[in-house]
Amino acid sequence: MSMPPLDPKLDLVLERVVDVSPRLVWRAWTEPEHLMKWFCPRPWATVECRIDLRPGGEFYTKMRSPEGVDMDGGAGCYLEVVPERRLVWTSALGPGYRPLAAQPEEFLFTAYILIEPQGSGAKYTAIAMHSDEAGAKRHEEMGFQHGWGTALDQLVDYMKTV
Repeated sequence: MSMPPLDPKLDLVLERVVDVSPRLVWRAWTEPEHLMKWFCPRPWATVECRIDLRPGGEFYTKMRSPEGVDMDGGAGCYLEVVPERRLVWTSALGPGYRPLAAQPEEFLFTAYILIEPQGSGAKYTAIAMHSDEAGAKRHEEMGFQHGWGTALDQLVDYMKTV
């Protein structure tokens, strides 16, 4: 699957060079025991994670608020899996490419995690592609840059201990 052209009105991008290897970034994203340690910004916690790492496989997380309220982080379906380089999933589909219905308060998106070797670390690019400007705006207002950036900082700090 090639990368479609980005649209600044529909797509949110976080790009950074991190000082952990592509292999460790990959493991952080693809092994539930690691993903649960960093995936949502503290003081929130990821309390459940299911990963069926193959195209059509499930990607699911459940998060818990500081007050103890559980919230689905979302069900999704992997579209592309290229070890240590590229991970693509969407919240528009469930396992087996089964279409999901969006709830009125939700927005659907497709996420790309791109990992490239950069010295002893990795160039990390996260892209969230939305179907309309309202969804992109809502995701941005929810704190895409801060939230995904904080989670990436947590990923790097945690994976340095693995």
